[in-house]
Amino acid sequence: MSDSPQHRIFAMLDVDGDGVITRAEYLARVDRVAAAMGRDAHHPVVTESRTAHEAVFEDMDSDHDGRVTFEEYRTWVGHETFERSCRRALGSLFDIADTDADGCLNRAEFTRLRTAAGNAEIDVDAAFDALDVDGDGLVDRAAYLTGIRDFVTTGNSPMAAAYGAPVLGTLS
Repeated sequence: MSDSPQHRIFAMLDVDGDGVITRAEYLARVDRVAAAMGRDAHHPVVTESRTAHEAVFEDMDSDHDGRVTFEEYRTWVGHETFERSCRRALGSLFDIADTDADGCLNRAEFTRLRTAAGNAEIDVDAAFDALDVDGDGLVDRAAYLTGIRDFVTTGNSPMAAAYGAPVLGTLS
């Protein structure tokens, strides 16, 4: 499988590596993040996240068989899709991790969120540093969502450099 942003994200969501994302794999992200952040499964922010993730899965699963193949994912993913459903779901994971509800994550919160969501631990510090543009030791919700959106939809994002990929427009 290629190392494109879409392939990286699909591989992260396909927890068991069998070539499909199941409903259970996808929705388990919410529970893993909630557990990592010490949130009760019935906390309103966790319930909202589960609802948002359910909607994303329904949107991705074009043939409604409960399994998303890479082809379904590749066809589905894009800027419009991100704005239509991913922004809400990814924002809800951020909200679970933002336990003091200040709109920002410190490095420890960011690390727990990303690790529980299935991102490789080796990328965490580079991703945090890339998104902490003002160097205050915090990543705000807008920067987090913009970084992910740009990485997923164009590959041109501070996240691309964090993942060791060339940032588009910087190649000589």
